[in-house]
Amino acid sequence: MINKKTIVISAVNFSREVGGAYSVLKECLDYVSTSGLTEKYRFVTILHSEDACPHNNVECITFPKAKQRWIYRLYYEYVYFYRISKRLKPELWLSLHDITPNVIAKRHAVYMHNTSPFYKLRLKDFKLDWNMSLMTLFYKYLYRINIHKNNYLIVQQDWIRNAFSKMFNVDKNKIIVAYPKQNSLKNNIKSNKKSNITHFFYPSVPRIFKNFEIVCEAVKILNDKRVEDFEVTLTINEENTDNYSKMILKKYNDIKHINFVGLLPHNKMDEEYERTDCLIFPSKSETWGLPISEFSHYDKPMLLADLPYSHTAASGCRQTAFFPCDNPNTLALQMLNIINNDLSFLYPVEEKLIDEPFADSWKNLFKILLEQ
Repeated sequence: MINKKTIVISAVNFSREVGGAYSVLKECLDYVSTSGLTEKYRFVTILHSEDACPHNNVECITFPKAKQRWIYRLYYEYVYFYRISKRLKPELWLSLHDITPNVIAKRHAVYMHNTSPFYKLRLKDFKLDWNMSLMTLFYKYLYRINIHKNNYLIVQQDWIRNAFSKMFNVDKNKIIVAYPKQNSLKNNIKSNKKSNITHFFYPSVPRIFKNFEIVCEAVKILNDKRVEDFEVTLTINEENTDNYSKMILKKYNDIKHINFVGLLPHNKMDEEYERTDCLIFPSKSETWGLPISEFSHYDKPMLLADLPYSHTAASGCRQTAFFPCDNPNTLALQMLNIINNDLSFLYPVEEKLIDEPFADSWKNLFKILLEQ
């Protein structure tokens, strides 16, 4: 029997509810299980539940308590994983969820999803989501712990590489830009407007930085101008029990032309994209902005927050406009142009070349991580 070297992939806080971050775990394990790497390496995942690892050729160690309280998560990352690493003696410890654990390994890498150190907290954020606001405040300190033990940091965009390099004094050559896999059931479909009603869509989980309120305020401005023949679909409804969702619904639930539909299952997203005439994405903080990539396959207009992440996610898109993420008047004007079928203000976004180290696939990412 071949004595295989061990690779540990830890994502103890991930579940399907985490959205984009969970998709990174799923894509990673899907690649590993089919790539042939399991013939050379023993892969061990550290998760909160075996349901997150449905692959027979990938081992799984579970810690169900990791998602119950942050104190458990920190204990595992900084204390218990050390014991596991002494037993497994891994060639590579790849932490997929931000924190650099206290472990012994020949190589260390951490995937940094969270851009909260660059989000400017408002006082009302603490009232709407006290836990997330505290995490936003202290996340850069969590990032800093053990960060220089890593051979590589992994981020999704070049601006994050530059920002983290400056914030943590890390050589840019040790920060890999790894683009997420971009899927859609459709492929570069050119769709024309199919009705007299203009459909706008903003798909996102409700979080304080997701900025649903600017879309609602823009709709109020259009209503005051007596604009008709449009609707806006937002993925919030009464099933969301967080304070932020409650605030949005209490303030805007009776506003004409807004449909609060709640979160849509993945298999319904492409149906909604198909009927959508224009995507709105006003989030103030994103690692990537996955709906931008998904919607880009439809070659339809997109109105995006004028922030670095959206310029990268929209790279190569032909019908795009950006707006200040705190200015509903500009957004309302852009929406009115779309409703009137005036697309003259839209423009293509130039594709950006990314400096090395850069990985456009999991194959290339593991090649960098395991290079001698």
